[in-house]
Amino acid sequence: MSIRLRLALQFAAIVACTLLLFSALIYFFTYLSRSQSFEESLRNRALVVAHVYFDGTQAKTDPRSRPGYSRYLRQFYRTLPDEEVRIYDLNGRLVFREGMNTNRALPAEWLANNGQRMAQKLPNWRYTVGMFYAVPERGRFLVVAWSKDADSEQKLGTLRTVLITGLLISLVVTGIGGWIFAGQALRPMRLAVQEMSSITASDMHRRLSGAGGQDEVSQLARTFNSLLDRLQTAFVGQRTFVRDASHELRTPLTVLIGELEVALLQPRSAEEYQQVLRNTLDAARLLKDLTNGLLQIARASDDPSQVPLAPLRLDELLLQAHEEVQRRHQTCRIDLDFQLPADIEPVVSGNEALLLSAALNVLENACKFSRGARRPVLATLGANARHVKLEVQDWGVGMHEADRQQVFVPFFRADNARGVPGHGIGLPLTHQIMELHGGSIQVHSQFGQGTRVVLELPRLDT
Repeated sequence: MSIRLRLALQFAAIVACTLLLFSALIYFFTYLSRSQSFEESLRNRALVVAHVYFDGTQAKTDPRSRPGYSRYLRQFYRTLPDEEVRIYDLNGRLVFREGMNTNRALPAEWLANNGQRMAQKLPNWRYTVGMFYAVPERGRFLVVAWSKDADSEQKLGTLRTVLITGLLISLVVTGIGGWIFAGQALRPMRLAVQEMSSITASDMHRRLSGAGGQDEVSQLARTFNSLLDRLQTAFVGQRTFVRDASHELRTPLTVLIGELEVALLQPRSAEEYQQVLRNTLDAARLLKDLTNGLLQIARASDDPSQVPLAPLRLDELLLQAHEEVQRRHQTCRIDLDFQLPADIEPVVSGNEALLLSAALNVLENACKFSRGARRPVLATLGANARHVKLEVQDWGVGMHEADRQQVFVPFFRADNARGVPGHGIGLPLTHQIMELHGGSIQVHSQFGQGTRVVLELPRLDT
């Protein structure tokens, strides 16, 4: 079932329930009002008959009683449909009967009634009411009246017809109107669906129109456009990554194939074969390092919930990274400066292998790009109540601002770094590791004056 049809049916159902309840209330209160009115009229009729009967049995010599007697007579001649009025004494003996002569039974409990309301509603709109009438010097008499409310039966029947007809017409009008209005309300959604279905991987630059409003459809369009922005960025990054990775992998593979082909062209001495093997081994190691870097980037891009995290002291991790870099680059001097308050421990929640890789990348880059510098690399570890910060400063070749803005792109290398060994995956890997841990990395550099890299991680409160 389409949303348009479902909305139209739901709207019609709501209106139908509302009209049905409203019609039921109108009918109920009309029925109650007419029933009470007719019951009161029948009670007044019984009172008139009692007045006429008991006043007529006495002489009308008093001039003051004549106007009242005439008024009773005028009301007496206004008969009700199927009317019958009886007067009983307290012994149950019939004293007077007026109207139709029927065999209707008198409710026996009414003679012994001591003040309770005497009224009955019978089927077919028939009513029975009773009342006690006191006559001076003669005692009390029970007056009982029967009649049928034919007028209410007719009028309420007409009201039922009008309400049912109006309800059916309202349902038809509501259904048609709901279908039209639902179509108009969902029109932007249909346009958005058509635009979505026409967007493919080859034209990710296209965006949905109608995102400038404040309604739900506009919010959906803005959300989808934001999703397209992220997908486009991911696709572009993926294409760039595949292109650059292919280029970087091709270099050591070309060296391997070239060395082996040259070695097979003609017989060589043992020393020459050893040189070929050394060159091949260097290319294989280069290929291994590149492959490991790619695997680390893939691992750092994982879902954070899938990466095991544990409390780590960043000062101990920095000492471990410092020892490893000194082993790899024995000529590089790295000074450590721990600016840690006495009451704050540099503890973070992270993955030890990934954070160690991030620290190694930053320290190793500082060593590689500051060869020949007169001042040593300075690694400063600081902490406050919320963050732990590692700052690595070198006084090497530095980089231009245009190159600095692309240092997080995998395989990117600045022009002045072409002669330095590497693949351009250290800083991109560190950037992804920091994002995975909820931290940040900042790179500040000036060409010819050195580079400063700042790693900041949320501190784990212990």
